[in-house]
Amino acid sequence: MQLPEPDHTLSPHTGLTREHWVAAADGLLAAAWRYASPDQAFLHLPGRPSRSGVRSDGLEGYARTFLAAAFRTAHGDDPGNLLDRYAAGLAAGTAGEWPEIFDVGQPMVESASVALGLRLTKPWLWDKLPEPVQDRAEAWLRGALRHVPAANNWYFFPYTVASFLEHAGRGDDETRRAKQRAMELLQGWYRGDGWYSDGDGRAFDHYNGWALHLYPALDAHLDGREVATHLREHLGSFGLLFGADGAPLYFGRSLTYRFAAASAVALGAVTGETPFSPGRSRHLISNSLRYFLDRGALTDGLLSLGWHGPHEASLQPYSGPASPYWASKAFVCLLADSDHPLWTSREEADEEDRVLALPGPGFLVQRVGGVTRLHNHGSDHVRPFEGEHAGDDDPLYSRFAYSTSSGPTSKHNVADNHLAVIVGGKRSVRRRIHPLGARGNWAASWHRPVFDADQPMVPGLRVESVTAVWGDQELRIHRVVGAPAGTRVELTGWATELPSALVGVLGWTGGVEHPAPQGTAFAGDVKVPALTASVEGTVTLAAVAVLNGSVVEADWEGRVAEVLRQVDGG
Repeated sequence: MQLPEPDHTLSPHTGLTREHWVAAADGLLAAAWRYASPDQAFLHLPGRPSRSGVRSDGLEGYARTFLAAAFRTAHGDDPGNLLDRYAAGLAAGTAGEWPEIFDVGQPMVESASVALGLRLTKPWLWDKLPEPVQDRAEAWLRGALRHVPAANNWYFFPYTVASFLEHAGRGDDETRRAKQRAMELLQGWYRGDGWYSDGDGRAFDHYNGWALHLYPALDAHLDGREVATHLREHLGSFGLLFGADGAPLYFGRSLTYRFAAASAVALGAVTGETPFSPGRSRHLISNSLRYFLDRGALTDGLLSLGWHGPHEASLQPYSGPASPYWASKAFVCLLADSDHPLWTSREEADEEDRVLALPGPGFLVQRVGGVTRLHNHGSDHVRPFEGEHAGDDDPLYSRFAYSTSSGPTSKHNVADNHLAVIVGGKRSVRRRIHPLGARGNWAASWHRPVFDADQPMVPGLRVESVTAVWGDQELRIHRVVGAPAGTRVELTGWATELPSALVGVLGWTGGVEHPAPQGTAFAGDVKVPALTASVEGTVTLAAVAVLNGSVVEADWEGRVAEVLRQVDGG
């Protein structure tokens, strides 16, 4: 990718300006368009297909790159005649080439990108289409209004389609109902502190920024209405979830979208709904873009399926070759024209150490030395109507801690940052998380250890946990309740190549180190430190973990007693 020379006067930290973002969009689009079908309705990017099949994957290539092209050309500047290509593809796709939209189907996801792209480029693309093509496009898009979305952020796909149709003068009761339904659900999913659950339950991740805030907040901004999604409050904590090197927090699904994580920060700057100065917003988004460009995210000019480079464990079954191009959402920053303060203000970095408790999502955010750790006592990705089963363990949600410089181990290796209860030789997993509170420097939760199907549940068994932090020190306290005779427990620490530590201070009697040969998104072959103990009945255990550091001398047993007084008393 060819970028202009860095401008370290305007952007002393990253060197990136609006011109670099434009060049990045142009480079990504030029590389992707090498794989366009002859009728330009599909972009068949190379790579393993998704579970939806190659036709759907080709539509995904068209739709997600169209989103980047739309942000790129939203002010009418289209030197590469991109919009002519997307217009041709739209005409061919809606003439029967594209797969129809169906219940909980991938084409519904892509309809939102098509609709938003059409809305942003309406004077230069939609308004120039022959009326029969417009009618066909409307008919295809309305499939999103007439089929059932997945029970989460997907409701904002028909919402976005409806918003475009109304903007194009084609609104009706059907479009009104689609928008009303999504906003009613969003209000019910709000849990506080600017965070929404991704559907009923307690699933908190990057979908907050790149979906649940982005679609309705951008729609309000484009309509000239007040943004009503708690975006400003969300960014107050979300802005801490980037490392000093620009890495987003490695937590939750769809991480192959990479710098899409910065889209909410960019949207805040565009709409004015942000706690950050324009220079601080630009540093956050540009640092994230630079992080991935500098670490091999591109393979032959294309965004690969992975994190830095290709990485299978970062993917979900729905991930296809064009899936990473939801990173296009970060180019929402280009809605700010060249005279906007986002681009004219001098870049500002904020690397101050912070600790922030978020009782809404059940998080404790700990930023020290340029690395952010998130201690997870509230997000589990288990829907209310689902049961719990060890085979469903999800490393992207079940761990007690995540960071911007390390990733969880594969589900096929020993779990990092986990407390396993071992009964009859079977290791438990943590599925549904019940938050107990978060305040000051601590957050707490409880869960029922669950086992494989051939291992019966242990009645009365539960684990109550609290994490409290001082500087880079993490005090992890676990109270195992109702353990039968012969039970063992094992606590693991950080899986990283960086120097880290896990030291027992109460109840632990042994220690081991496990190999994790499948590595993480950050390192190839890592070791996972672990502490072990035998327990029966109710037992309290405590340890200190440190990422990229060592354990300091302190009255840790005294701190354990004080933290438990605060948590139990509250």
